This record gives sequence, C-alpha cells and structure tokens, in this order.
Amino acid sequence: MERNEIEEITRLVIESMRSTSEKGNGYLVPVGVSNRHIHLTQEDVETLFGPGYQLTRKKELMGGQFAANEMCTIVGLKLRAIENVRVLGPVRKATQVEISQTDARKLGVTVPVRESGDTKGSAPIAIVGPKGAIYLKEGCIIAARHIHMSPKDALEAGVCDGDYVSVTVDNERGTTFDRVKIRVDESFTLEMHIDTDEANASEIKQGDKVAIVKKV
Repeated sequence: MERNEIEEITRLVIESMRSTSEKGNGYLVPVGVSNRHIHLTQEDVETLFGPGYQLTRKKELMGGQFAANEMCTIVGLKLRAIENVRVLGPVRKATQVEISQTDARKLGVTVPVRESGDTKGSAPIAIVGPKGAIYLKEGCIIAARHIHMSPKDALEAGVCDGDYVSVTVDNERGTTFDRVKIRVDESFTLEMHIDTDEANASEIKQGDKVAIVKKV
C-alpha cells in the first residue's frame, strides 16, 4: 500500500473518531438488565454445595462467563433473606454478591455502588447453599452501570476503555444516565449493563437500545 493511501486511511479513521466523540452521534447500544447474582470462589462453591463440587452451565454469557444452574439464598440483617439467587461462573478469586437497592432494603443492609471486584469495605452478607453456609464480612455491592465493548465498537463510538459517558433513553420516561463507564475487551459483546431498579425506573427492558450522547 502506498504511503499516501495509508495517510488518507489514517486521516479518515481519526476524523471519524473525532466526529463521533464530539457529537456523541447517538451511538446505539443494546441493554442487558442484570438481576441479582453471586460470584463464588471454588472453596466457597464446595462449602455451599459439597466437597469437590463444580458449577454446571445453564447459559453462556459474554467474556467466558456463564449463568450456572446453581442457586443460593442470601441473608441480610435480622435474618431477612432472598431465595433462588443465581450463581455465575466460572469461579473467581473472591466471592461477591451483586444486588439492587430494592434488594438491599429488603435485606436490611446498606450497600455501596461499586465496580465489580471492588468489594473492600462493602456490605456484609451471608450465603446459604444446600450443603452449607458462608458469611462475608464484606462482598455485597450494587454494581455501577457500565457498557461492555469490543475494540471495534469502541473505535466506532469514539471512546476508550475507562471513559465515562452519558447515555439517553428515547422513550416516554426520557431518562439520561450519567457516569456510565466504558469497558473494552476483545471478548466483550456490545451491551450496557444496568440493574433491575434502573431498568424499571426508566421503563427499559432487555434488548432495548440506548444512545451514547457525550463523554463526561
């Protein structure tokens, strides 16, 4: 390829990125509504389900994750509980429970909004399985809303991993979500993740599309 052709292609890509970034350009993103769920270490899997137990797959998710067939009960203060909470696999290095604000009130616990994996100083929670129970001094969070993207999606949207954007919902509620974090990885499928409270408040259902309108 000639040098001038390479330069022209590079110029067009940069202009496209700049245009998308400056205008927001209404870049459309499908929504995934995330219900309460649990991530477990292998040690905790065996405590809850029995020695040597392995999680079994129910449904494949993005990034190599899967919804497991296994479910547990989560217990908050004053023995308030929510049953049939889905476990997600594969196993992790640290056990984590993700719930909504409505769930937190039902359980009687004060739960911070955090990025997945950021559990230091988060809420305590108990998890009960068919063979045992565990108590976490910290590990229960409300997941901060975010958008998963492949590098190609990020290029088209004019955003980078770690950026924060605003997102609008074009329906009767006319909701705007600010400080939505962009996460970019080759294994990701384009999708914005919000919890059930956010979805219900903005009248969004699984698969609806929202638009990135600006960087924050």
